[in-house]
Amino acid sequence: MADNGAQKRSRSYQLAIEDQEFLLRDEMRPFRFGMEYAKAEYALRDWGVRSTVVVFGSARIPSPERAAALSSAAKSPADKRAAKRAAAQSRMYEDARAFARIVSLRGGALAVTGAPRDNVIATGGGPGIMEAANRGAAEAGAPSIGFNITLPHEQDPNAWSTPALTFRFHYFAMRKMHLAMRANALAVFPGGFGTFDELFELLTLVQTGKATPRPIVLFDRSFWESAINLPLLVERGMIDPKDLDLFEIVDTPEEAWASLVRRGLEARALPATPTPPRATPSRRRKPGAERMKTPAQ
Repeated sequence: MADNGAQKRSRSYQLAIEDQEFLLRDEMRPFRFGMEYAKAEYALRDWGVRSTVVVFGSARIPSPERAAALSSAAKSPADKRAAKRAAAQSRMYEDARAFARIVSLRGGALAVTGAPRDNVIATGGGPGIMEAANRGAAEAGAPSIGFNITLPHEQDPNAWSTPALTFRFHYFAMRKMHLAMRANALAVFPGGFGTFDELFELLTLVQTGKATPRPIVLFDRSFWESAINLPLLVERGMIDPKDLDLFEIVDTPEEAWASLVRRGLEARALPATPTPPRATPSRRRKPGAERMKTPAQ
């Protein structure tokens, strides 16, 4: 019998799903895009996640523990100035942590077995404000989501998002879509380019009618009023005066929760789940279909 080893070793003989070189071809991009959608979608359905409250903010905001460590290690004047700034910033970390705990306890993330989970905390999955929000949810005994992204300098997931709901995306567009499509509300803490990008994308979707209205709160009035001159946009005719009503600026976690509820967030506080969620996908209507008229991307 002739030897068929060369045929079996050939890459063409591999199953398509095992052929990395094939899967990474440019022509396969639509399929990879679809798989990124499906993987997170089915996992969220398995956990019964019907809606989320998305928290954005800087990855550079330190935890109180990190701020204390910087203070203890500070020797030079420059290090002491950095430690002082870190201590001040860590208060925002604690606000995000407290806010996520409030949302998790009062919003419906602690659903009884089989019931849909509403207003589950969702973040970009990284450090800083994202870590604080995932941490607050975990401390409330609730699941929370981390939508991580692959970056040139690898982003590691924080240790507080629910492991089974900690995702990693290659495509920013798909990550943004998952962040937007279930969002009942948005809470935005001070941040940099990424935070501004996510905020203005959601504002644009709501402003243009591509997404249904949802309550949006911005934390820290002094930051936002200094960072963005929104009244100037109205004065110059770049936006309508009514566009300023798309969000409210708040300074405390309780103020933020009150704003979200007053502006339409439905709170469904329920007892904690006594057993793990079911392992098969829900047959309910796809989460978020009623919230967005078209995909975010």
